[in-house]
Amino acid sequence: MTGLHRIVLGLARIMALMGGVVLILLVLITCISILGRVVNTALHSALMMSVAPGLATWLIDAGVGAIRGSYELVEAGMAFCIFAFIPFCQVTMGHASVDIFTNALPTRANRLLELLISVLFAVALVTIAIQLNAGMLRKLSSGQTSLLLEFPVWWAYAASLVGAALAAVTSVYIVLMRLYELLSGRMIAPNAVGADH
Repeated sequence: MTGLHRIVLGLARIMALMGGVVLILLVLITCISILGRVVNTALHSALMMSVAPGLATWLIDAGVGAIRGSYELVEAGMAFCIFAFIPFCQVTMGHASVDIFTNALPTRANRLLELLISVLFAVALVTIAIQLNAGMLRKLSSGQTSLLLEFPVWWAYAASLVGAALAAVTSVYIVLMRLYELLSGRMIAPNAVGADH
């Protein structure tokens, strides 16, 4: 494995770890919000209002309930998570592949096929990054905010753009790496992490 490959893999791994942390936070936010909504509904019940109306009113007034804007946070956070995981999946060739037919092909044909697939991924990921950047700039200039929390919508676009840009750079690197492997016959990074079916 070359030094450049280690750097790209390291950056992708850091991005995936950040995505994992955000995903865990989103799960916690969702669980706490659901639990708060259930408790709030129970506090508003006729039984609770007849047994302990003062406690029920106090807890409701204290804010026990769903997390305000949890849907907005999850929506923005999930977009970031998706883009945070793509670079690691790309650099480790972790995409699912069905290789019933390709196993019978010679090594050179498989490398050519891997190069073609890498080029298609690169075109798609670069296009997504460019369009996401354009969307972010439109949201930035419009001043649009989310409905409940009123945070600028472009923040979510900007966070997602970090992962999308790294995915685009990683995909171009993979194309160059696969081209080098095809021309030299040397393997820089085997598809050891891929999900073969």
